[in-house]
Amino acid sequence: MDKTLREVQKEVDDWAKQFKEPYFPPLSRMAAMTEEVGEVARIVNRMYGSKKAKPEEAIVDLEEELGDVLFTLTCMANAEGINLTRAFERKMNKVNTRDISRFEKK
Repeated sequence: MDKTLREVQKEVDDWAKQFKEPYFPPLSRMAAMTEEVGEVARIVNRMYGSKKAKPEEAIVDLEEELGDVLFTLTCMANAEGINLTRAFERKMNKVNTRDISRFEKK
């Protein structure tokens, strides 16, 4: 069963609340997000770019790293009181209205 964004946010929040300080301070959260996105970039570059992995290096699973980004994003949203479902709906409204003619369609 797939989880809704609301369920994801609650699961992360329930986990985080077991700690004295459930979420890192804002700048630390941003640094963590930057690190995670950088790890995704490294994997994609090794998969598709000119910088291939060394033979002895194992390429970390892209799915795992995207999961890390999602977790870190969820922590940021929770700490700031942001509803990710509403944020996503706002974004989709933009791409379906403002950007309706921006890209070539089939």
